[in-house]
Amino acid sequence: MFNASRLALARKRRQLTKKELAEKSKLTAVTLTRLESGNTPEPSGETVRAIAHALDYPTEFFYLNDSEELSAEAVSFRSLSSLTARQRDAALAAGSIAFELHAWVAERFHLPPAQLLDLRDEDPIAAAEALRSHWGMGTKPVEHMVKLLESKGVRVFALSEQHKHVDAFSCWRDDVPYVFLNTFKSAERSRFDAAHELGHLVLHIHGTTNGSRDVERDADVFASALLISRGDLIGHLGRVNSLAQLVAAKKRWGVSVSALARTAFDAKLISDWHYRDLCKQISQLGYRTSEPQGLPREKSFLWRMVFDQLWKDGITRHHIAAELHIPLDEIESLVGELVTQTTPAPNLREKKPALTIVS
Repeated sequence: MFNASRLALARKRRQLTKKELAEKSKLTAVTLTRLESGNTPEPSGETVRAIAHALDYPTEFFYLNDSEELSAEAVSFRSLSSLTARQRDAALAAGSIAFELHAWVAERFHLPPAQLLDLRDEDPIAAAEALRSHWGMGTKPVEHMVKLLESKGVRVFALSEQHKHVDAFSCWRDDVPYVFLNTFKSAERSRFDAAHELGHLVLHIHGTTNGSRDVERDADVFASALLISRGDLIGHLGRVNSLAQLVAAKKRWGVSVSALARTAFDAKLISDWHYRDLCKQISQLGYRTSEPQGLPREKSFLWRMVFDQLWKDGITRHHIAAELHIPLDEIESLVGELVTQTTPAPNLREKKPALTIVS
């Protein structure tokens, strides 16, 4: 039978209002509203085909079982106040489709299990240090944030929304942690977003928070402490004398120059007046929007291995889209930016995430 929730999901994913979709599919707004609410008899095949064509979704998609709806309360949106309802709903709909893609892959591969800690009772810096210790990282910099998350059981997806308002978000589902990263941002800021969302996953598990705490500030402090160990910072940076010193040093930790300045200030390596002056320089030079000496964007190791193996078995992304009855562009938006080619990377054999095929 026609599934009204699937209609709502596809409409939100395409960022259309009911009125706009009605116009594109040449239906009345009343008809579409009734279809989406489920208060109508089974629609004709012609009506469903018109809707599918307008949304560029396969008609079969609208006859699938209910998808798991991802609510705004279940995720951590860093810039919720700046999001329009369309942007928020489109990002949440992307999460629902990602769950289905993940389920398809998990049926065929043994993916790394979650190795996170429940750190709800810890302050952010202590939590970051505890997780570093749990993962045997010591004080060394995080060389590859996406690879680290994937190896510890976090499923990383892209958000190809092409705007800066949806920074990133994270959530837990069936004891599996998910992180969605906006590929519109610089590599440095995306790394920080990934660490920030990891902070939410361990500090605010399943949305559990202490109402008296600033959860976004907690996640920021956690991210800074995870990416830049205080001892490593003091040992390799020392007293900060100029912006050029920060620009030259930031590559070691893979963070933005503004993030490094803030962390150095918190570590008392920069005085109050000098920090304010550095912030003015960073803004005047445009470094808040265009990172100096930018790093290449991190790519997924896990998704690369999955698609490489599927390719060897003769299974393409077109096949996956057809089996899931979703448009190919939805798969590309979720993983395309994280995967660049189908040949294995030279260092995949070194410290790669556990991945086996289910026979």
